[in-house]
Amino acid sequence: MSIHTVDVAQLVHTCPAEPEPHPYDIRRSVIDVIDGGPCRNPVTIRCGDTITQIRCGRHEPTHRQCSACRITVVERIITDTFVGYQGPEQMRPVKDAA
Repeated sequence: MSIHTVDVAQLVHTCPAEPEPHPYDIRRSVIDVIDGGPCRNPVTIRCGDTITQIRCGRHEPTHRQCSACRITVVERIITDTFVGYQGPEQMRPVKDAA
């Protein structure tokens, strides 16, 4: 099984369309990749007169891939940065003073 470790950075804001805080920009950085090794179930394909074998991870759906080709993504750190309200000032939500 290949394991990919990533860090996630999200920019979060509020706007007139959605007053609840929500992410609008998500960036992922690959930190580490642990390779699962060679394919244990290669697939034979034919293209014209050429017959070749490729990794099952390039051809098969996830449930039919061997354990070496299957990828697991681990989110190491998730960072949220709140940038506040973004939109016209006349539409800024008013908080009750009471």
